[in-house]
Amino acid sequence: MAQYHDQVLNRLKTARGHLDGVVRMVEAGAYCPDVMKQLAAVQGTLEAASRTVFRNHLETCVADAIRAGRTEEIVDELMETLKYDRRVLRPTPTEGEGT
Repeated sequence: MAQYHDQVLNRLKTARGHLDGVVRMVEAGAYCPDVMKQLAAVQGTLEAASRTVFRNHLETCVADAIRAGRTEEIVDELMETLKYDRRVLRPTPTEGEGT
């Protein structure tokens, strides 16, 4: 659990720092495509954090609910949650595909 916590916090802090950099770029009048590239990088970091949270939820809360016989309840919860973040299930880019 500590590893999960550290991973998520690290990714979120990285995204926050990166976003601060993008704000400075916009304030300085940076070239739009450069800003867009940096925004895509921030989004990628946030998506990675979201996948980490999702995986942890599956391995802990969902597994516990299924063992307790609350399968329908937990599936309904997941379906409700996933409608807010469809990117969670997007495959992780592999090396060579670009980010």
